[in-house]
Order: sequence, then C-alpha cells, then structure tokens
Amino acid sequence: MPPSEPTVERTVTYDPLIEFMARFENVKATSSSADPFEGLSIEDRLKKHIVDGIKKNLDRDVAEALEQYSPLDIINEILLDGMKTVGELFGAGKMQLPFVLQSAEVMKAAVRQLEPLMEKVEGSEKGSILLATVAGDVHDIGKNLVDIILSNNGYRVVNIGIKQPINTILDEAKKNKTQVIGLSGLLVKSTLIMRDNLLEMNERGLHGFPVILGGAALTRGYVEEDLRSQYKGRVFYAQDAFEGLKLMGDLCGGSGDTPLPIAAEAEEGETGYQRVSSHRVGEVDQDLYVFDGTKSDVEAVATSPALPFYGARRFEKFDIFEVYKYINPIALVRGQWQFRRPEGMGNVEFTEWLEAESGPIFERLKKELASVLKPKVKWGYFPCASEGNDLIIYRDDERTEWLRFTFPRQRDGKRLCLSDFFRSKDADKRDTVGFHIVTVGEDVSKVEKKLFADGNYQDYLFVHGMGVETAEALAEYWHKQIRQEMGIADQEPEEMRLLFSAKYHGARYSFGYPACPNLEDQAKLFELLQPQDIGIELSEEFMLVPEQSTSAIIVHHPEAKYFNIR
Repeated sequence: MPPSEPTVERTVTYDPLIEFMARFENVKATSSSADPFEGLSIEDRLKKHIVDGIKKNLDRDVAEALEQYSPLDIINEILLDGMKTVGELFGAGKMQLPFVLQSAEVMKAAVRQLEPLMEKVEGSEKGSILLATVAGDVHDIGKNLVDIILSNNGYRVVNIGIKQPINTILDEAKKNKTQVIGLSGLLVKSTLIMRDNLLEMNERGLHGFPVILGGAALTRGYVEEDLRSQYKGRVFYAQDAFEGLKLMGDLCGGSGDTPLPIAAEAEEGETGYQRVSSHRVGEVDQDLYVFDGTKSDVEAVATSPALPFYGARRFEKFDIFEVYKYINPIALVRGQWQFRRPEGMGNVEFTEWLEAESGPIFERLKKELASVLKPKVKWGYFPCASEGNDLIIYRDDERTEWLRFTFPRQRDGKRLCLSDFFRSKDADKRDTVGFHIVTVGEDVSKVEKKLFADGNYQDYLFVHGMGVETAEALAEYWHKQIRQEMGIADQEPEEMRLLFSAKYHGARYSFGYPACPNLEDQAKLFELLQPQDIGIELSEEFMLVPEQSTSAIIVHHPEAKYFNIR
C-alpha cells in the first residue's frame, strides 16, 4: 500500500454556506410547469400567443377577449399589433423566418375562429393585392411567403398561382378589385417577362396599378432604375416579404396617406412599344456572343473518357436515406429554411444553436417524407465535338450530327465558353459528354400545397426546402456515379463539404445558369434523354415539371469550373 499522505491543517476564514448562497443571490427560481401567460391581461396574452407562436389555449383566450371586444377590434387592435412586433423583430434580426411563420400560423388560427362571427364591412381591410408568378415560371415559395405575411397583417390577398400570363393577371386584378399587383419569379427570364408585362400595361392604359416586383434574379437597380423609367405608373422592388409589407403600408394608406383607388379599365392607348430582345441582369447577359475566332486558353485533354454506353438509361431503385446523406446542410438550413445567426452570437455558439433548432426538424422530415420523395434518374453519354461556341452531339456512328448546343462566351477575361472544354471537330477522335436529369417526384408538391392551404406555414417552408434540396442531393449523388462510370473519380473528396464545393474532377452545369443560360436548351436535353418515362415534363417556357427536378450537362475536362458570362 502507498504511504499515507501527511495531514495538513487548513483554517477556513469564511462560512461555506453563506458563500454558496451568495453565488445564487441574483438567480430566481422558476418552474418548468409555470404558465407563461400567468398574470397577463387578455390583450397581452393574445399578443404573446402571436409573438411566441403559441397555439395552446389560443381558442380559450380568443373567447375571453370576445367578452370585451368585437371580432374586428380583436384583429385590428390586438392581433395585428402582435404581428407588427413580429415584423419589427424580424427586421432587427432578432427573429428567424421559421418562427415568423409559426406566428403567422397562430394569427391564421385566431382569425379563423373570429371570421364566422364577423360581418364583412366594406373598407375594413387595410388594402388589397393580387399576387402571381409570371408566365413560364413554376416557382411559388417566395410569392406564398408574401401571401402569408400580408394576409396575416390585415391585407386582402388574391393569390392566382404560377405561370400567369399578363391578360389573366390584369383580368383577375380588375375582377377582384385589388389596389396593387405583385409579380414574382425566380428565373432571369422572368425578369424580362416582368418588363414586358409593364410595357403591356402601359399600352393598355392600365398603369394606374402600382406594381411590386420580387424574385431571386431581380436587382434593386434593375427595378428602380431600368423598369421604373419604362413603366408609366409606379413600380417598386421588394427584397423580401417584409419589405413588401412596408410598401403595402405606404401604398394603401398605412402611413396616413390617402388609400389608393382601384385602377379602372381604360381605352387601349395608341402608343406601341418595341420589344427589347435582351437585358443585362446582375452579371448574366442574355445575349449570345458569336465565335470570333478567339478562343480561351483552355487546353485540350490528351485522353477523353470512352463512352460507358451510348444513349440514355434510367434508374429508380434508390435508398432515400442514402440520398439524404448528400443534402447540403448549409443550403437547406440557412438557404431554404432561412435560419440566420442571431445578433451577437459567436461561431461556436451559433453552430450549436443551429443544430439544436434545425437538427430535430431535419430528422423528423427525413422519416415523414421517406415515402413521399421518390427519386428517379435518367442519364446518358454521347459522342461530341466543339466548333466555335457550339457543342455538336453525334449519333452512335460518331459522324452523323444529331443536334448542337450554342453557348455564350465571355467577352473579356479568360473568354471562356463551355464548348472550350471539349475536343475540336477537327480532332482525330470524338470527345464524350454526359447528361443527367433527376427528380424526387410530384407528391412532395401536393404535401406542400396542403400544408399551405391548412395554414401550417412553418412546415410548408420546411417541406418545400426538403423537396428542393433532396433533388439537389440526388443530382450530387448521381454525378458521383457518373464520374465513376466515366473513369474520372480520381479526385473524389473525402469530406462531404468538399463535395459540395465541387472539389472533384470536372463539373456539371444546369441550364438557366450563367455558363449555359438558355432554358430553351432543355428541349435538346429532352430529345437526348427522353425523361418522360420518369415523370418529368417540359413546360411551354422550358422549365422542368415537377419543380423538384434538375438537369445538367456533365463535363469531364479537369479545368472545368463554374464561371459567369461577362
């Protein structure tokens, strides 16, 4: 046994009990079962329901409020005040979008309880707006978020859906007597359609409608400078739903101004307009620059992958949980779900907070959507060659031209063009190009629509994001399979985050993005892959249906990376 330690005598100069108690003198005891509404007035209880997104006992508190207030006063003087606080918290960066939608769910539930008790009073609404996604665009998440925020802040919203032509938009705006028109779209092409819509409204004398425009491809400068100079009425840019809310307040008298009149039908004007063929939005120019004999300095590849097979094949037997592994968490949680770093929070704390908030949601939805998301893929390989800005696709004899893609070229810098990454038509051997198109099916869109209609706004956002990012994950997963088939899996990253950063051999490019901006090229991809047998169709505006689908051209060249057209 080890020798015993010598005894050391210590003198205690303080009372340990008093010292221990002092450490907690400023801490108040709380009970996890305490009622957070205890001691609050009925007005403050209802506001707390809204701000904190608490549905429990909402019906009881609304019923109590009815003993003192009319249904309309409850909405206008109490509930909307709560939603105003929500908007202020969001604007100050102190509230996340998912929790804003949770508040909107509570607001909608309260209004549903009150609506049967209300008589429709003319002029009781704060204002009215018609919302539409423009012709050719199937994306509606942004528009629907605007609908949620405006309708739960006292505005009448007429939401007529996606792919709406200008005639329908104007007819519905007049029919429903809305004061404002709101147009949304995700694609660069949608910004051009918005411009054409405004010019059409000029020509028809319907520029009395103020127009609010929103969408990922829009820029404030494009709307407030270019479009404002072309539209005879008033046109505004809304970066998000809450900027739209502020604009509606300004336009419809929320700031003490005289409310807008309803735009009336006018005789068609005599002034025609000339359709503009192209427009520069951000860094993407919609013109195609013809080949002038000066190519980029991309070097030809000495060896080209042999065709793994000729033509197209399909695959449908996926383990959805394996696909989930390829979901980019940053794109999902911070992009689609819009969780943001709370003010003053450090990196480590933010990472922990983000996992605590989003992790359980992600795990729940992976299980709930496992039978809803139905991954399917169509892919194929073809002999090809470049000629100037063109990529020529050949039949299986490698001599007969089938079709060709024409890509834009950078005007300066490296003067890159996608065709540069393939062997010339004059080379002694054909090159190889791959294509793929993937989908997770239309059932997830049906789930989204039901959640939106039922007022389950938070899950609507979450499910939409899961659908979109699972489709992207499937594209990431299948691109990896293609690299293996092509024999270019020599630079595969060990970490998934590097996979998301495209740290591998070659690249994939989706139509509609900078290097290959022409959505019309989807029609050529459809001719090559024939993806109708996996449930994918092409809209009149060359968009993929279902929305949770994506396609790409697969380039094997080791120097192939993403680039913009400038």
